Amino acid sequence: MVLKPAGLAGWREALADLQRRVGELFGRPEPRRQAGLYLEGLLGPAERKNGWQLAVGDRRPWRTQRVLSHVLWDQDKARDLCRGYVVEHLGAPDGVLIIDETGFLKKGTRSAGVARQYSGTAGRVENCQIGVFLAYASGKGHALIDRELYLPKEWTDDRERCTAAAVPEAVEFATKPRLAQRMIERALTAGVPVSWVLGDEVYGNDRRLRLWLEQHDRPHVLAVKATEPLWALARGPVPAKDLATAEPLEGWRRLSAGAGSKGERLYDWARFRLFRLQQAPWDHWLLVRRKLSKPDEMAYYVVFGPAATSLEALARIAGRRWPVEECFEAAKQEVGLDGYEVRSWHGWYRHVTLSMLALAFLAAMRVNLAGQKGAEDSAHSPQLPSACPRSAASSPASS
Repeated sequence: MVLKPAGLAGWREALADLQRRVGELFGRPEPRRQAGLYLEGLLGPAERKNGWQLAVGDRRPWRTQRVLSHVLWDQDKARDLCRGYVVEHLGAPDGVLIIDETGFLKKGTRSAGVARQYSGTAGRVENCQIGVFLAYASGKGHALIDRELYLPKEWTDDRERCTAAAVPEAVEFATKPRLAQRMIERALTAGVPVSWVLGDEVYGNDRRLRLWLEQHDRPHVLAVKATEPLWALARGPVPAKDLATAEPLEGWRRLSAGAGSKGERLYDWARFRLFRLQQAPWDHWLLVRRKLSKPDEMAYYVVFGPAATSLEALARIAGRRWPVEECFEAAKQEVGLDGYEVRSWHGWYRHVTLSMLALAFLAAMRVNLAGQKGAEDSAHSPQLPSACPRSAASSPASS
């Protein structure tokens, strides 16, 4: 969509407003200016979003890099700013929280948290850092709202190594599901409008996370392994794949997990009731998705939610996890999420948070531009006679 002059002016004005908000995190004018330029650089056309490329107007990247390394500012307040900005523009009652992780391939051993570990980005074990992220998605759009850097035990057991990478002394080992719980709790405490919490097997297989969400009455659809033991009525703990051999509550139904690039994503779906201690209005199920072309290929989800939720609704909700992948792709390709050259703990958090803010800005602009287009379409559409009910009239698209 080509921006008209008014739209371009609105883009500049909106960016200036966000830069002003970020500037309030700084006490001195010079780093305030550099942070604003850094944010603008992340949104710019540079192919690689590192210090050299983002050093706007400077021959050397030192002043830009100091924003990430030496200047005193609170990256957690920037995170809160990002979350609030996303809710301001994308917040809606149908909003969901999506937890997932992504890898950042690295060389050497000095970057905080770097280790040989599995990276879904690479699809194999690589020398990398792993960031756990929380995304927010609604009918308006999606963006990242929180982040945590995962530190393997080989790091937290070596305090000298942690000190060299500026990892705070208070930081101890935490599993990825534990990091996810912290971020979800922050979002809920901040009043983010949330209908469901979604996540893949890394988080669904953690029973403590599932129980925590249940205890806080938070509906969730979390993927689990086929071997994950689940409590079925009168059967005790049974692997998910074995539960799926029983007769489903409503039989197998062909339903859509939502629209994809090639149309509706159709699968066969079924659900099986799990043993629960919760009282009404809650219920607990194993949700199973079966591939049409390969009936033996199944995906399993533990579901906790309102008892009145239909199977069709659960299929749609399970399909809403994919926007987090789109967030990662856009953040890396458009706003340099993985373009940093910092090694320190706070350097990682600062760059990643500013990248999240840049991504949030793009998401907000898409909402605003869609609203402008809708208003223009409405202004140029033919007016219906007052005596003709709109529901009975043919729209331009269908006539």
